[in-house]
Amino acid sequence: MNKIKTLTRTGLRSLFLLSLLIFYKPQLIRADTNPIPVLQIKADEVTGKVSPTLYGLMTEEINYSYEGGLYGELIANRTFNPAANEMKFWNTTDGAVISLDTNAPLNDALAASMKLDTTTAGTHSPAGIVNSGYWGIPVRPNTVYHASFYAKAASGFSGPLTVSLESTKGKTVFASSEVSGLTANWQKFEVTLTTKNIEPSKDNVFKITTTAPGTIWLQQVSLFPPTYKDRANGNRPDLMQLLADMDTKFLRLPGGNYLEGRSIDERFEWTNTIGPVEQRPGHESPWGYWSTDGLGLLEYFEWCEDLNIQPVLAVYAGYSLNHTHINPGDDLQPYVQDALDEIEYATGDANTKWGAQRIKDGHPAPFAVNYIEVGNEDWFDRSGSYDQRFAQFYDAIKAKYPQLQIIATTKVKSRTPDLLDEHYYRSEEEMEAHALDYDKYSRTNQTKIFCGEWATRVGSPTPNMAGALGDAAWMTGMERNSDIVLISSYAPLFVNVSDYTNRSGSMQWRSDLIGYDALNSYGSPSYYAQKMFSTHHGDLILGTDSQNIPTELWHPPARRRNGVLQPALPPQMINKIFFDATRDSQTGTIYLKLVNTLGTPQPIKIELSGVTSVESTGKATLLRADSPEDTDSIDQPKKIVPVVKTVHGLGKEFTRVIPPYTIGILELKAK
Repeated sequence: MNKIKTLTRTGLRSLFLLSLLIFYKPQLIRADTNPIPVLQIKADEVTGKVSPTLYGLMTEEINYSYEGGLYGELIANRTFNPAANEMKFWNTTDGAVISLDTNAPLNDALAASMKLDTTTAGTHSPAGIVNSGYWGIPVRPNTVYHASFYAKAASGFSGPLTVSLESTKGKTVFASSEVSGLTANWQKFEVTLTTKNIEPSKDNVFKITTTAPGTIWLQQVSLFPPTYKDRANGNRPDLMQLLADMDTKFLRLPGGNYLEGRSIDERFEWTNTIGPVEQRPGHESPWGYWSTDGLGLLEYFEWCEDLNIQPVLAVYAGYSLNHTHINPGDDLQPYVQDALDEIEYATGDANTKWGAQRIKDGHPAPFAVNYIEVGNEDWFDRSGSYDQRFAQFYDAIKAKYPQLQIIATTKVKSRTPDLLDEHYYRSEEEMEAHALDYDKYSRTNQTKIFCGEWATRVGSPTPNMAGALGDAAWMTGMERNSDIVLISSYAPLFVNVSDYTNRSGSMQWRSDLIGYDALNSYGSPSYYAQKMFSTHHGDLILGTDSQNIPTELWHPPARRRNGVLQPALPPQMINKIFFDATRDSQTGTIYLKLVNTLGTPQPIKIELSGVTSVESTGKATLLRADSPEDTDSIDQPKKIVPVVKTVHGLGKEFTRVIPPYTIGILELKAK
């Protein structure tokens, strides 16, 4: 346990003058008489092993994470959302008229189509449809776009149709192509649109027009740019690269609330998300917009494959957000079987029904699945049915797949889950106040922890430096106790920042790890904190101790619970410096993580025991800001990024000054 004493800030202002020495040169002189913090690293005392799956990703359809986000499709509302009976994101040009037609479906899955009347079309007035994408369509130089759609026409229409990428005001046509041969029967048409050496832009539209009068029906209108690793129906490259750079180990899918749906009928039905995209009906997201399910179950698994990470598969467990649930027993059994089928789809061979279906869908090799989560946030189930629902899933899954680790979403008594999923959304001060919680966790508890959703919710649309500091404080506690916290994932992962201030716009949840618009993307300070922790750690947890850790008095705010304002908790002292140490058993490198949440430079004395020597030169990686409100954004994507420096003056004992508002990682070569 850490020995904690209060260090006042009296006299620390003078240390600003020493900030040029921050973390890179030894600090030899103390500017005041207060005892400085001391950290002891016990290199010969291994308290546990760092979980190899500690750092991961959590995803769901929120903030236009897939539609208008990771999923490569550039056309918004490509299937004309029959549930909303609307043509959102679609407009017309030169007098064309569009309507939703349920009498001319493409197939049983896509039970409506767009009816396009081009009566006003002429040689000098092409009429048709216009799609502006998700707050713009990105156009890049020397790029090949793949456009496709299904179409048919009333008798007498002679065509052709012109497919084009144009600037919003129509002054520039970046690329165009023609198709002809429409008949009274549905056909799929495909063209490529290739841009020239132009400036990248996002204020553009996609058009399908004709100079011939007539009536046309359209469905599954699609436009794809190049995708990550050139996957058909694949993902946006820049966002995938940001994820790849994090070097995480798993993806929790298909999400939290997105798994449950607002009602049982709106849950994530995985069987509706596989096979040809034109056979996927789509469904309403619980966050208020339509999901085409173009990014379906197989695409999730391929996402994991492309990043060389494993899936943590969540299965629907009979509870939805409108507080409806399926009773355990016979009523629940079809949902249990559905989960078994889903696991078989992922892992089965050609001799299984669903393994054969995956092979038919284009992926011969099974996927490696180790974790199954039963439901999501079932503590919201007021009926108390989860204990028995979990038991029914647990018994069935363990009977067929005894090697799988089963995750519960709230505490149960009927069975002993392998892991318990805990979710925490907190302020910076709350994260600091709870950063030592897992130090107190019982080592005899058979159930380990999956911290499946957590975030310091400070900053919008993505976290600011205060959020990153709270995150880093929390991560030191998880890493220091990763013999207990086996897996963890920040949430939410993505946000489209194009229209985030509008209540019905592109964001439903503030403080998200990665932001983007149609053209560009960026990582938040919290993203870089995650990346630093994920890419800098050993496999052994080292014993540590400390003295003189500075604290501050925190007054917890009053909170509302079920609409009732609760009394504020009593004031409490919270730590302002956080740390943990791990060691690579192969190289001997010691990784010391240090977090200074104070607004003043903080000298810290480091003492290493259990080693014979420490090289005098090492490496420091720092993420810092001048203010906790500083942040990255779509306009300033690199305002706060990690800086790597060589440091000198290291040894078995040394003192460094950590700058204000800093997350630092020091790499020590020890023998």
